[in-house]
Amino acid sequence: MQLPDAETLCRQLAEQIRPCLKPDTVLIGIRTGGEWLTRRLHALLGLELPFGVIDISFYRDDYGAKGLHANPQRTNIPFSIENAHVILVDDVLYTGRTARAAINEIFDFGRPACIELAVLVDRGGRELPIAARYCAHTLPEPLPDSQNLQLEQAENSGLTLRLIHA
Repeated sequence: MQLPDAETLCRQLAEQIRPCLKPDTVLIGIRTGGEWLTRRLHALLGLELPFGVIDISFYRDDYGAKGLHANPQRTNIPFSIENAHVILVDDVLYTGRTARAAINEIFDFGRPACIELAVLVDRGGRELPIAARYCAHTLPEPLPDSQNLQLEQAENSGLTLRLIHA
């Protein structure tokens, strides 16, 4: 399968978001790929408010079964969530469970006016009724569970998508 260029997708995603920006729009990226993507979108969109980053390790619905992620990091939301227009950013949308966990964590910080989801790629295979408002690329067919899409960041901060076979 030929994957689209992640850098091109990032620019396309920024152009989808741009017309919907409001003065109170804030970006929050989900670690790790969503954080990289958020950093790029923040720069491309020229936003003045800082962006936030969340680690959903403690909010996952499989926390009890799988335990703590190997390297949990601190959530950093350097702005008020109250009545904000939040764009939650992740690299790949799959089951919807990561987005659900992130939304739960965001509400622990306050009550936003709205939360919209932006993803680089929708790979299909949803288990929850979650859809992205902004999506740069949707795979024509869902990937099998034995395959995974992973966003990687090179030392020069370039982004690439990689298909991994389990």
